[in-house]
Amino acid sequence: MKAVTVPFFISHQGCPHTCIFCDQRTVSGAPGSLPGNAEIVAKIAAWRLSAGGTPLEAAFFGGTFSALPIEVREQLLAPLQPLLASGEITSVRISTRPDHIDADTVEWLAERGVRTIELGVQSMDDAVLDSAGRGHDAASSEAAIRCVKAHGLSVGAQLMSGLPGDTPSKALRSLERVIAAGADFVRIYPVVVLAGTELARRFAAGEYCPPGIEQGVRLCKVLLHAAMQGGVPVVRIGLQADRGLNADSVLAGCLHPAFGQLVRSELYFDMLCRLTSGRAGAAPLSIRCHPSRISDCIGQGRVNLERLRQQGVSASVRPDASLLREEVVVDLFGRCIKGNVISDLYFNINEV
Repeated sequence: MKAVTVPFFISHQGCPHTCIFCDQRTVSGAPGSLPGNAEIVAKIAAWRLSAGGTPLEAAFFGGTFSALPIEVREQLLAPLQPLLASGEITSVRISTRPDHIDADTVEWLAERGVRTIELGVQSMDDAVLDSAGRGHDAASSEAAIRCVKAHGLSVGAQLMSGLPGDTPSKALRSLERVIAAGADFVRIYPVVVLAGTELARRFAAGEYCPPGIEQGVRLCKVLLHAAMQGGVPVVRIGLQADRGLNADSVLAGCLHPAFGQLVRSELYFDMLCRLTSGRAGAAPLSIRCHPSRISDCIGQGRVNLERLRQQGVSASVRPDASLLREEVVVDLFGRCIKGNVISDLYFNINEV
């Protein structure tokens, strides 16, 4: 059973500098102060009451956990040790920078219950990393991923497409490189320009223009498809639209309350188009998919069915638990036409 994550946001804590795109306090809606022992224990207890027996993991997001002074790391992890021993939580997750990971650090974290480390990779292109002020190169990210994997921990890579100097081809290559290095999962965050950042200054000066939502969806669709082909889960696409992200704080970029849904729906719409090609004007078609993919096939606000209708195809979608999550079937005149999103679609990154 997948654990429920109890998040603690330590925005910017431990970070050696601020990257051009970053304002973790706005993104998380949290001030970034370090939680005390009582606060940590109380929050986990409250989440346990509403979890209904689902396992819990504690997570520290937003800062560079492994760059914190060791006494601060001890302070944050100490109240979790009795909870780990009793089974009240099953594990700990942290986020950090690739250049603050080494064998000794990973061993120290693992001894204290950390089982997952998320790395702020952002890009695997050195020129993009340099322009973003990251302070590390792509080789550091590859080394960090391999180091975490070598110690038996799960490792995730957070990627940010659309930074200055980035291109769709570079974004795809970044994804491919973290998968090749051994990332167990990825998060994809298309750039959002936040007020008060260096990126906002460049945007206002006309030095930089981020991809909009439509372009971001097209690119992330290709990235999601590539990750699916590589067998690596994409656990999130797009920033979560928290209270701090609003018309005052977000100047441009890919922010939508259901951005990931838009991306998945676009991918499944491509599958529907392939399966219904040449069926314009035919009798209404019945489309079947796995129950978890109903909303992806229908599209937000039923947009996929409406787009098919505009192509002359009338269709309805119903669940079929016998299908794989990636399979879609069109029932046509007593026969079935089946497609698989992973194996039956192809994208040219140069056309994004």
